[in-house]
Amino acid sequence: MDKGVLDGLLVIDMSEVYQGPLAAQILGDFGADVIKVERAGSGEVLRSSDPASVQKGMMSSHFAAANRNKRSIALDAKSAEDMAMLMGLLARADVLIHNFRPGVAERLGIGYETLRALNPRLIYAWASGFGETGPLSKAGGQDLIIQSLSGMARESAGADGLPHFVNPPAIDYASGQTLVQGILLALLGRQKTGQGQRVAINLLDTAVAIQSLEAATTLMHGTTTKWFDLAPNFVFETRDGFLTVLGFFRENPLRLLCQALDLPDASTAPHLATPEDQRQHREEIRALLGDAFRALSTAEAHARVAAQDLLCAPAQSLAEALAHPQIAANGLLIDATLPGGEQVRLVGNPLTLSDTPARLRRDPPALDADRAEILDWLNNDPSRQA
Repeated sequence: MDKGVLDGLLVIDMSEVYQGPLAAQILGDFGADVIKVERAGSGEVLRSSDPASVQKGMMSSHFAAANRNKRSIALDAKSAEDMAMLMGLLARADVLIHNFRPGVAERLGIGYETLRALNPRLIYAWASGFGETGPLSKAGGQDLIIQSLSGMARESAGADGLPHFVNPPAIDYASGQTLVQGILLALLGRQKTGQGQRVAINLLDTAVAIQSLEAATTLMHGTTTKWFDLAPNFVFETRDGFLTVLGFFRENPLRLLCQALDLPDASTAPHLATPEDQRQHREEIRALLGDAFRALSTAEAHARVAAQDLLCAPAQSLAEALAHPQIAANGLLIDATLPGGEQVRLVGNPLTLSDTPARLRRDPPALDADRAEILDWLNNDPSRQA
């Protein structure tokens, strides 16, 4: 197998769902040896989260998306033998990732202070919903709940005023990426000190940090920033879909739109002369141009508006986005083989390194698939610490 920039790094992934597993997968993409420790019997919860895959007797697509480049071993926390195996792995590990609620790791005997004494070089990475202290510290975190609590859903409300939720777990993704950043910084620090340290991230802080620009406006002025409302921006219905058109950075977006549609220049009207005027009268402009857009296909409308150097894009479905030639040109999708032999396509790592790129070195593993290999390594590695 090709070596990556993190070759030789041993990561123990005891996390579940997306935030922690994503962080571990990213490290594996760049060469780390990631051992996923799962519950005996059922494995981690993401293995059964996708009804479509379960009905077909396949590995969950959700698990496959977050667990490539890992080996799997299933351990029983009630088994003294299995816990001894776990401690043997942790004694050798460079990084531990878990997302247990506060107090759970300590009850299992793998709290930070215990493992620091066992392995002072260990980077102890903890992902949580709300953090270690405070009124919500022991509550379970979930992306949609965090969107609601953090203000993100309310600030994204539509015209009806109802909170709007982003469908993909964007906060989980951002939190996992930030956790990787913390782990890499701690590894750099270890090169100087020889000592590991504790790294922590939580979903709530991540969600608020995502809104740092908007939060600055609220903290400084008591107002909110609505990006779509800052300029004459539109979503126009076309004959077969929708086109998003942005008026940012243009002296007279309405004139350009009229030129694109072969219509008289509506911006000659005094109340529609400037971008600010056009922003304030967006509904009038939408009604004025609506029929012309509905007469065109999305592709036709996109070509016409783009030719006027206006920022625009079709409002695509995820399936359409995955099939877009730019995604193919970027090489984002990768081919993988599931334990049942099914050939599938998954989203790969979006980060590009010129000399040590992310690679698929191991397909997503079946539960406990690598137990014998891992135990043989543990029992025969001369550098293993007892």
